[in-house]
Amino acid sequence: MSNGKVAIVTGASSGVGRASAIALAQAGWSVALLARRADLLEETKALCVDPSRVLLVSGDVAREEDVKRLFQATIDAFGRLDMLFNNAGRGHPQVPIEELSLDAFQQVINVNLIGTFLCTREAVRIFKSQTPKGGRIINNGSISAYTPRPFSYAYTASKHAVLGLTKTTLLDGRAHNITCTQTVMSPPERGALQPDGSYSREATFDAKHVGESIVHIAALPLDVTVLTFNIM
Repeated sequence: MSNGKVAIVTGASSGVGRASAIALAQAGWSVALLARRADLLEETKALCVDPSRVLLVSGDVAREEDVKRLFQATIDAFGRLDMLFNNAGRGHPQVPIEELSLDAFQQVINVNLIGTFLCTREAVRIFKSQTPKGGRIINNGSISAYTPRPFSYAYTASKHAVLGLTKTTLLDGRAHNITCTQTVMSPPERGALQPDGSYSREATFDAKHVGESIVHIAALPLDVTVLTFNIM
C-alpha cells in the first residue's frame, strides 16, 4: 500500500541503490530510479513489491540534461518529491598520484560531486515550490570524508566535498523545511589497500541493512535532523 510519499534513488541498478529502492517500495514509497544501464534498472523494478509505483529513467547523474529529465519525469508521474537519495558514485584505481590521469580524476569528481550537486539543485527547486513544501536529501558519503585510504586522491577529495555540500544544504534548507544527511558506510567486500601496503578484505554487511537505514531516516519528520549516519 502506498504511503503517498515519493523518492528518487540514483545509482539504483545494483548494490546499495538497489537495496534502498526495494526497501523504500516495501515501505510504501513510490520511487523513481536512475542508472546508466536500463537492463539492470528493470531487474531492480522487478524486485520491488509494487512495480506500478516504480519509474525508471536511464541516464548519467553527471549529465545535466539527464538529471533534469529525471526530476521532470518524477513530477509528471507522481506529482511531488519527498526524498532524494544521492547514491550514485564511483572510485578509481588505487595508484600514486603521479600515475593518476586527469581523465580518471575528473570522472570521479563528475559522478560523486557534480552529480550530487545537480540532483541536489533540482530537488531543492521542487522542495521549495511544492505544497506542502520541503523534503529530505540523503547523500552517500564515505569514511574517506574523514579518514582516507592510500592512493585515493579523487575519491577522498570528492567525499570531503560532498560532506561540505551536505552541511551547506542543511544550513540553507532550514528556512524551507529541507534537511540533509550524509551516510557513511563500510568498505566493499573486495577490501582496500591498507596504510601498511597490504591489500585485505574488511568487515562488511548485507546492503539490505543500508536500505532499511535509508527508509528509517526518510520516514523521520523534517524537523528531525540527521547530519551524518555511520553504518559499519
